[in-house]
Amino acid sequence: MGKRVEIIITESLVELKRQYKKHKNYRKRLRIMSLILTKERKYNTREELSEFLGVSPKTLYSWTLVYKEFGLEKMLVISNGGKRREVVPSHIHQDLETKLNNSTDPLLGYNDAVEWVKKEFDIELKYQTLRAYLIRHFGTKLKTPRKSHYKKDEQATEAFKKTACLTK
Repeated sequence: MGKRVEIIITESLVELKRQYKKHKNYRKRLRIMSLILTKERKYNTREELSEFLGVSPKTLYSWTLVYKEFGLEKMLVISNGGKRREVVPSHIHQDLETKLNNSTDPLLGYNDAVEWVKKEFDIELKYQTLRAYLIRHFGTKLKTPRKSHYKKDEQATEAFKKTACLTK
């Protein structure tokens, strides 16, 4: 059995229970519940407590570490990113859409798209970023024609197509 770690919880049990009722977010309530159960000494080890709460012991350890260093308010801050900012602004989105649908002067590939955005808007976007954006928003994919032999005679091909007999 591991050594018991003493965690000094400065808030009273009444205060912790009031905080528990106040918060509606499940993740915050789980963190407060860990403090309540630690203060009440319901479980002998962190492994038992983490098993009861349904979190890993490492997660419980990181919560208590944040609580020891910064207190309850910082422990209740959940920082998991948030809304991802748009990499491509809306005005560029519109111009990309018109450029992709332009049949006379289309984009020839994703590298061409990166160069076009840099030239037109003076914004440097990474290849993978713009590629993923174009696929996600416009459903683009790379299409390249088959290579044609350099000695191929176009007139002979047309004559062959006209004179070839179609058999079923």
